[in-house]
Amino acid sequence: MKKLVAIAVAGVLLAGCQTIDPYTGEQKVGNTAKGAGIGAVAGAVLGAAVSSKSDRKKGALTGALVGGAVGGGIGYYMDQQEALLRQELEGTGVRVERIGDSIRLIMPGHITFALDSDRIAGSFYPVLDSVAKVLIKFDKTELNVDGFTDSSGSFEYNQQLSERRAARVADYLVGSGIANLRINARGYGERYPVASNNSASGRAMNRRVEINISGMRR
Repeated sequence: MKKLVAIAVAGVLLAGCQTIDPYTGEQKVGNTAKGAGIGAVAGAVLGAAVSSKSDRKKGALTGALVGGAVGGGIGYYMDQQEALLRQELEGTGVRVERIGDSIRLIMPGHITFALDSDRIAGSFYPVLDSVAKVLIKFDKTELNVDGFTDSSGSFEYNQQLSERRAARVADYLVGSGIANLRINARGYGERYPVASNNSASGRAMNRRVEINISGMRR
């Protein structure tokens, strides 16, 4: 049985194991393949468990193949969404990070909001339009819009300002055609800085908005 499961898992992984990163030109194991491998292992275990003793090998093999297809599907969906986001946001100053089956868009202060303001900057609208374009196409994900500030001002004021900034971005995305039920807006004030608040450039980086894209909605 172990040999059959190993063959099934290997087959799933080989189907999409190596991909070319379009931004570095390097070969890497795609998230589709990773998801397929995890799904294959889980499917094999489940297939063997629910099968009779005489059919256990067959059950493991079938479970591996089915599980691999399901796992690969989730990874593939996020792979495609990530690639399109990188394409749309190239040169905008937005950083796109991939963490497992989640995607994080980090938008620093110099393109989002002016100092001590919750009014969306004029240069930020095209960026949000590009994001909305992709999110409308890939509509099976949930979004957390998170607002942050630098440490200037009181903790309470910064918390409220970050909440207003997150709400402005969320409202704009809804107005662009994204379902309200997909979006959760939150503010974190001056917590979780990504740079030192001792310099103007560091404070600008901390005055940011992050959009975290995750999950497959049912």
